[in-house]
Amino acid sequence: MKLSSLDFIEKKENLIFLGPPGVGKTHLATALGIKACSAKYRVLFITAQKLIEDLMLSVKDGTITSTLLAYSRLNLLIINELGYMPITKEQANLLFQLVSVRENWGQVFQDNVVAAAIIDRIVHNARIFFINGSSYRLKSKLEKKKN
Repeated sequence: MKLSSLDFIEKKENLIFLGPPGVGKTHLATALGIKACSAKYRVLFITAQKLIEDLMLSVKDGTITSTLLAYSRLNLLIINELGYMPITKEQANLLFQLVSVRENWGQVFQDNVVAAAIIDRIVHNARIFFINGSSYRLKSKLEKKKN
């Protein structure tokens, strides 16, 4: 309930929802995004894969600076499914640049440091929520089968 106040946006805090598939992480993030839209915040919900694709394309067409600035102007950037697909060093570097621009951090580190730096910076100013339980999707499927 406290998250519904959206104070985390003004405080520039990251929210991290961790847990197994089907426990409501995306549902919670979507609900907060809708609430933020209703409060006139600039919000984008995007999968990590789509975000990385956008960043990679912007490198190829020479618009990376404007793309990073566009993402940095959002009040709330909801990145869904982060960690489901492996990413290359180049993709990790671009993701780090985005996080750095949004948080006004300095230079981009390279190679093995990049992955640790991304996690460190996201977690540094974050509220982390561990969500446990059974999959709602699986539970729903099993209930339908009984009927």
